[in-house]
Amino acid sequence: MHVHLIAVAGTGMGALAGLLKAAGHRVSGSDVAFYPPMGPALKRWGIVLHQGFHPRHLEPAPDLVVVGNVCRRDNVEARAAIDGGLTYTSMVGALDELVLRRHSPLVVAGTHGKTTTSCMAAWLLHHANQQPGFLIGGLPKNFEHSYRLPAGTSGARRLPLANRAGSARRTPFVVEGDEYDTAFFEKTPKFWHYRPEVAIITSLEHDHIDIYPDAESYRAAFVGFVQRVPKTGLIVANANDAAVVEVVQAHAKAEVAWYGLQHDPLTVPPHWLAAAAGQDASGQAFDLYVGGVLAGRAALPSPGEHNLRNALAAMAACCQGFGVEVTTAMAGLGAFEGVARRQDLLGTPRGINVYDDFAHHPTAVRETMAALRRRHPQGRLWAVYEPRTASACRNMHQQAYLSAFDAADRVLLAPLGRDDIAAPQRLDLGALCEGLNARQIHCQMPRDVAAIVALLTAQARAGDTIALLSNGAFGGIHGKLLAALRGG
Repeated sequence: MHVHLIAVAGTGMGALAGLLKAAGHRVSGSDVAFYPPMGPALKRWGIVLHQGFHPRHLEPAPDLVVVGNVCRRDNVEARAAIDGGLTYTSMVGALDELVLRRHSPLVVAGTHGKTTTSCMAAWLLHHANQQPGFLIGGLPKNFEHSYRLPAGTSGARRLPLANRAGSARRTPFVVEGDEYDTAFFEKTPKFWHYRPEVAIITSLEHDHIDIYPDAESYRAAFVGFVQRVPKTGLIVANANDAAVVEVVQAHAKAEVAWYGLQHDPLTVPPHWLAAAAGQDASGQAFDLYVGGVLAGRAALPSPGEHNLRNALAAMAACCQGFGVEVTTAMAGLGAFEGVARRQDLLGTPRGINVYDDFAHHPTAVRETMAALRRRHPQGRLWAVYEPRTASACRNMHQQAYLSAFDAADRVLLAPLGRDDIAAPQRLDLGALCEGLNARQIHCQMPRDVAAIVALLTAQARAGDTIALLSNGAFGGIHGKLLAALRGG
């Protein structure tokens, strides 16, 4: 079958293209640009690529057209497909029809931590020889790609797994459950369509203001997700997040497995509990309690309490939902290599640690900076932040950003990554910078990427740590900074 994807270069759509290619389909795609890392990856995978959007990209007519959710209803290529009578669907529609219906989805949802938790779950299932499939909006370092076909897709035969309620589960398929909408012709959250048999909810904090204008509309998306987990399913939920607790307790039909850390002020008793047992540059150790019983000491290479919570969620879903032995999961966790663009150490030129991280929400920024401070307690910690998303560029988080950088010594604020935000709603970078300086956190606002690179090259010194924070390409700053620090 020939499948054509419009706006193929996004992380989710690109991974779907690779998954479809691996399944034996002829796959083509179009987009305005093919930047790294997805652009080169699509070429390696053998996807036929077309620059820009044009009706001629649909010649000869494909058997199925997948329209990405970044496409507006006036996209000329999407309009040509729809008005021309071609069979079309959204990304989630294609994934549902071609993969999810034949497997047991483990869907990871939440405002923060979805990608890392999804990667952890996929790795733990793989380590336990479950042969899972997955589709993740990030690159797990333990795997070659951000996608993989489940064992059953290629004809492999496996015995069904049983959950605690006794119903059979098929081969696991881990999918990162994005709450963003599916497409302009189907305006419902993506994760409503993933048929969750096992679900993880890491957090719930108002985001995606371009889709959800207020906190209640955002909460409603998660209510719908929780309600879609069947009685025979399992919901793994963060007991330390009050909004998660409220939604799950009020709307869950399935069994719930709560998780939390020992020092959390929990209102519900967790079945999965971690007690931190030390942390250094190599990661962190913790004691794991399952059902109130000590299961042993485990090691997690990724630092930070947020990653410890992610690990608990992944273990709970794999063990309680898919029958993985707890000791097997603990051993697998120690071999987890992390995720590209999540506290990703790019290099140490001149003895300076340079990290890339996807953090763009104040909570994610705060957790990332705190984790890096604990990992590198010596030297100055630089936060280089580019606001890019519709929420990050708005003043809805103006106050929250003030404390998000508390672990940093120096902050460099790049210009807003969007120019379509009305002035009264726009994040005031000048006021933010003044506020950070008032908190004794030295803040500057370089005019562009070149100025940022020049400043860091001149002022960063051995022992310092630089965190490049953006959910986009950030003007290629990663390679430019490394080259400049190396004297290239």
